[in-house]
Amino acid sequence: MVSVQILTTPSCSSCAAVEKMLDKMGVEYEVIDITKNPEMLQKYPIMTAPGVVINDKLEFTGVPGEKELAKKIKGF
Repeated sequence: MVSVQILTTPSCSSCAAVEKMLDKMGVEYEVIDITKNPEMLQKYPIMTAPGVVINDKLEFTGVPGEKELAKKIKGF
């Protein structure tokens, strides 16, 4: 089973776009607000939100293409 986390910030419209893509694909995911969980920035040093973590590996920063995202998720 694939584990997906979205590293977000408050009011992040790009983060919402990634959530919509994952919802459309039927993929379950966890949303993590990095302002409330700054330790995540030590593990995944992102400079822009969202960060998309798949199976504990930072795969994307920013909004990925839908096909790229699906390929990464289905590759696991």
